[in-house]
Amino acid sequence: MSIYRKRGFYEKYIKRLLDIICSLAAIILLSWLFIIIALLVRVKMGSPIVFKQPRPGLIDPVTGKERIFYVYKFRTMTDARDENGELLPDDMRLGKFGKALRASSLDEVLEAFNILKGDMSLIGPRPQLVRDMVFMSDKQRMRHTAKPGLSGLAQVMGRNAITWEDKINWDLKYIEKVSFLNDLKILVLTVKKVFGKGESSEEIDVTDDYGDALLKAGKVTKPQYDAHQAYAKKLIEESYNRKKSGHKK
Repeated sequence: MSIYRKRGFYEKYIKRLLDIICSLAAIILLSWLFIIIALLVRVKMGSPIVFKQPRPGLIDPVTGKERIFYVYKFRTMTDARDENGELLPDDMRLGKFGKALRASSLDEVLEAFNILKGDMSLIGPRPQLVRDMVFMSDKQRMRHTAKPGLSGLAQVMGRNAITWEDKINWDLKYIEKVSFLNDLKILVLTVKKVFGKGESSEEIDVTDDYGDALLKAGKVTKPQYDAHQAYAKKLIEESYNRKKSGHKK
């Protein structure tokens, strides 16, 4: 299956211009907020303040594979470890302050820099983890024919309160018609969800990875699961080495 989708004039030209304008405005107008959050993170959790994580972006038309980029967020979890020096599970390292940052989505404001760089868009399918992407079918990976977004249709339709299949299906629904009006509707709904009542009642983002959910449901075997996880690590390592090599040149 060829993972390709024809993009309209708005998506090819206008959307990027709006992303640059909006991200620049956010960085300038919210610089005071960035500083306050950074100071609070430093005091409550130490350094590093910024959390960087590899995520799959747009599919490269030449290689047919997703370009991996690093998403920027404010750190929300501690480095608490067990007696063997291993990191504790995510939910045990996510304290009240971290939960508050995630529930308010303030941990994600640094993604304005990802948008300015061109890795992301203001509206689009949320960038999942590389270890989620490797479990997606070619049809599901069609979501990666659109630039990942700060918010998307899946987020306003349920965020973490819906199943993985529903999340992906909403993303596929979004790419059927990428338009200014649809993006504007999603943006307005996002603002309502973030500042409206009941947002904090949604499940905080410590849900199962896609592969874990498939394994629990019996949709993949343990050997398949292990092979996909190994492939995800390989993709991240290759991406890191390419970036490291590029920086040396």
